[in-house]
Amino acid sequence: MKIIGIVAEYNPFHTGHAWHIQQTRRLFCEETAVVAVMSGNWVQRGECAVTDKWTRTEMALAGGVDLVLELPTVWATASAEGFSRGAVTLLAATGVVDVLSFGSECGEISPLRALARCLNSPDFSQALRRELGPKKSFARCRRQAAEALLGPDTAALLDLPNNNLGVEYLRFLPPDIDAVTIPRRGAGHDSSSQGDGFPSASLLRRRLRAGEGVFPFLPLPWKGEAADMKHLERALIARLRSMTLAEAEALPDSGDGLAARLLCAARQTACLEELYALTKTRTFAHARVRRLALYALLGLREADRPAAPPCIRVLGFNRRGRDILREMNRRSALPFFVKPAHIPRFSPEAQALFSLEERFTDLYALCFPTPRPGGLECTVGPVHLL
Repeated sequence: MKIIGIVAEYNPFHTGHAWHIQQTRRLFCEETAVVAVMSGNWVQRGECAVTDKWTRTEMALAGGVDLVLELPTVWATASAEGFSRGAVTLLAATGVVDVLSFGSECGEISPLRALARCLNSPDFSQALRRELGPKKSFARCRRQAAEALLGPDTAALLDLPNNNLGVEYLRFLPPDIDAVTIPRRGAGHDSSSQGDGFPSASLLRRRLRAGEGVFPFLPLPWKGEAADMKHLERALIARLRSMTLAEAEALPDSGDGLAARLLCAARQTACLEELYALTKTRTFAHARVRRLALYALLGLREADRPAAPPCIRVLGFNRRGRDILREMNRRSALPFFVKPAHIPRFSPEAQALFSLEERFTDLYALCFPTPRPGGLECTVGPVHLL
């Protein structure tokens, strides 16, 4: 059986995600299974997921995934490089994944591999140093360095979000795991179009948060309330206004004066969107600003992020996923747990990471119109779809 690995947020799981799984399975003649490493309750764009990780796990299992593993918040909210490194490390550590599949705008693996090799090369490091300078964003410098080595056409692939993320996956993928890419179908990133039945996740989140219908774009009927950062808006601003500069500079990715700029903006507004707008510059991208503000809310310091994941958490599985877990018992390079009660058996590093997730989930519980209780990280078990 061929086991396919996927990195995802599934925020929420929709028809485009199901199509990606279906198209990947069609590439292989043999029986296939899908293992997804999925972000938890907080996501890379620097905000809360539209619903909790257990509900999104249930959607993923209903939509074609067999086993869902959690990408801890410390990597789920990182830059593309940190996000990809954490997720690919977890997939590789399972010992069972044969091939990584991801969606991309270009739909071709060869140029993305060429970019990944380029970005990992000493020549690129030298080219990047030549491009770096004041008032230039890292993304722009990175793009120009790649263009100098590979030409404008190949470097232009980095301008599109799914291509860019795919390149980062390939940078950290070990040689014993193959990779395929599926052309992205439907509406573009952050588009308001329904994309011929494949709307963007951004559009679906906006509809859910506005109380509007999303049928038939989800694998299961929507239930419950949608989480929204607006419910923590003043709490986040209050956190920033009460921080010292030293505390802000201890947050991940806070260098180059960004921490001071964010604290200054927080004293000028009580609105999140205005906070982001006041802080953003040509040098400091909007996404980086959002992530830094979220780190402040969560109390996540640079020192809290381990060099690599110390364990694997299982969020849910079906019958085939249960068989994969049996195989992981033999082959996984990291210990994994299904029930939170098992975490005391693990290393101090794993226990510290789980303690962080307890805090992050307690804060996430306040993102709903009707606040949820604390302690869910320890009391909610994995999702079984058997």
